[in-house]
Amino acid sequence: MDLLFVPVVALALSIDCYAVAVGASVSMTNVSRRQILRTSFSFGLFQFAMPILGWLAGRGFAESIAGFDHWVAFGLLFAIGARMTWKALRRKDDDAKATDTTKGLALLTLSIATSIDALGVGLSAAFVEIKIVTASVIIGAVAFVVTAAGFYLGRKLGHALGKWAELVGGLLLIGIGVRIVLDHLL
Repeated sequence: MDLLFVPVVALALSIDCYAVAVGASVSMTNVSRRQILRTSFSFGLFQFAMPILGWLAGRGFAESIAGFDHWVAFGLLFAIGARMTWKALRRKDDDAKATDTTKGLALLTLSIATSIDALGVGLSAAFVEIKIVTASVIIGAVAFVVTAAGFYLGRKLGHALGKWAELVGGLLLIGIGVRIVLDHLL
């Protein structure tokens, strides 16, 4: 893989980061710069680390997870999306606290879910000549920027959607998980 092709791969890998950032932030009433930075850093870090881990693991590992990696991503996104949806449907008008997906277990889960494809890229990179650390830095940096952009858009959508924002955000996360499974199955 030529290093000139890496930014294209990085952009493709970061599409899930963007979509998850929009879905997560749309449900939050106030998104601070700290939350955007924390999530962008976490997504970028995982997008950076997973290709290296995949590259180190080599071919044997790729074959062992290829059959179910999409189900793992789906499960993680579905769990968080379902929780957000359930909370939104159960919430009374006076209880306006939305799920903060920018910290704790939710952030870790989303970081893993959005970077599983990057693990596969690293596995395939083990069979071609590439500077994996340089490629991973590019992938992580692009994911960071794209995640931040998704948060800014999601924040604007969240204000427009009002009290329905958390429901829409949860359904978006579930939809992203379904899309990942369908992409792998079809």
